[in-house]
Amino acid sequence: MPGETLLPFLSVSLSTLNSLISIFPPLSFSFPSFSRSKNPKSPEMGLKQALTDPNMDPKKRRRVAFPSIDVGVEANECIKIFLVSCKEEVGVEGSFQIDPVDLNQFFDEDGKIFGYKNLKINIFLSTISFHAYADVTFESSSDGGKGITDLKPALQKILGESLVVEKEEFLQTFSSGVDYIRNVISNGEVLRREAAKGDNNKSNNQLEPESFTVEHQVIRMAVNSMSVGELYCRLVPLVLLLVDGSSPIDVTDPRWEIYLAVESKSNDQGVVGIKLLGFAAVYRFYYYPDSSRLRISQVLVLPPYQGQGHGRLLLEVLNSVALSENVYDVTVEEPSDHLQHVRTIVDMHRLLDFEPIKQAIISVALHLKQGNLPKKPSKLQSDPPATAVEDVRRSLKINKKQFLQCWEILIYLELDHSDSNCMENYRTLITDRTRNDILGKDTGVAEKQLIEVPNDYDHEMTFVMFCPSDNVKMDKINAEVEGNQVTREEQLKQLVDERMKEIMEIAQKISLNR
Repeated sequence: MPGETLLPFLSVSLSTLNSLISIFPPLSFSFPSFSRSKNPKSPEMGLKQALTDPNMDPKKRRRVAFPSIDVGVEANECIKIFLVSCKEEVGVEGSFQIDPVDLNQFFDEDGKIFGYKNLKINIFLSTISFHAYADVTFESSSDGGKGITDLKPALQKILGESLVVEKEEFLQTFSSGVDYIRNVISNGEVLRREAAKGDNNKSNNQLEPESFTVEHQVIRMAVNSMSVGELYCRLVPLVLLLVDGSSPIDVTDPRWEIYLAVESKSNDQGVVGIKLLGFAAVYRFYYYPDSSRLRISQVLVLPPYQGQGHGRLLLEVLNSVALSENVYDVTVEEPSDHLQHVRTIVDMHRLLDFEPIKQAIISVALHLKQGNLPKKPSKLQSDPPATAVEDVRRSLKINKKQFLQCWEILIYLELDHSDSNCMENYRTLITDRTRNDILGKDTGVAEKQLIEVPNDYDHEMTFVMFCPSDNVKMDKINAEVEGNQVTREEQLKQLVDERMKEIMEIAQKISLNR
């Protein structure tokens, strides 16, 4: 039976099997190659034949090409923005180009634009009527795998209601809107007038020279009026482009006020021209029981007029308003470094003339000259007295946080900068205050720990304050944070260096102007 012949074969010993293998050499087999397609006429088989057949006409051979993937272009690389004051400046070299904040934020896909070859977008913003026009050019457009970006919604997001679609219509606004600012401010309240540099300047007409007077004014208006609300909406593109992290205010809220800095040019016949230099948007909060607080939300001086004192003028006027209307205090919403710099200089001049705090400043300075401050963190003994903080708030409307910033500079101005021991004590004071700003008032409490945590933006500048519970052993916590101690001290030193540099720069400017 078949089974009887198979079983003995399967029970062959290993030595017998090796003998059989030596008698019968192994057989070699060759297998035909197979393609993945079973259809002999499929494109894949045809392509293989075309590539391997030497007798095929070279002209009929197929070429293999892979489509290029569209990597896109960043908005920052293809968009330029210009401020223009006449139609002759539109589209010509030499127009005033501004350096905006990150433009990529207005576009999806990580700020990239897809589907265009050699895309160029030139945006022109009129400083006469504050209309805008976008000149878009490109060689060709095609879907390279990411689609074709619709530019209109993104540009509308930036330019809003100020966008004019047709170039000719935009050019006409320079003549039709020549009195736009003048008409808007006609019902405003003039709070300050200053004769500007360039008084009695001559006009550009060399044949008929004409004397004129240039005056800078600050005018207050309610934003919720029709004309002022429209003006602010036209200014929104500049706010978005030049103020990092900004967002438009609610023009329907009656608590919003706008302070316009303008330049008025006049001759014997009267006012011949008015142009907008900058503005400040201020919100008036109710403060119990019968007062209010002024919060400065946006301060913007147009780039062509920056560095000429217009921002300082706006801040001085706001301080005067706070005093005359007896508000509780003045605050600034997330000021930029430059705005905070100017604000501090303005407040420093006021504080240096404020008698009630002078003795407290001298007392702290004397302590730094004579004593040696401990290097280890301790409770601060150089803060201004509570009575001084309240006097400054009540008489100058400077809030506590801003006063403490100025307090450090007031002390620095009182010191002998050639005394190394004194300056070392002062640096220790700034170090303690900087550490205190990070950890809080109880810096010296042993249970609190400053621990680095990673984030998606800047790992080196990330901290959390950790307070362990009673049942957690401190030696375990110390072991976990020991590796971060050196890094923390380096970061603290960097912050102190930056603060010292800022203090010295402001102190130098204050000394030169007094």
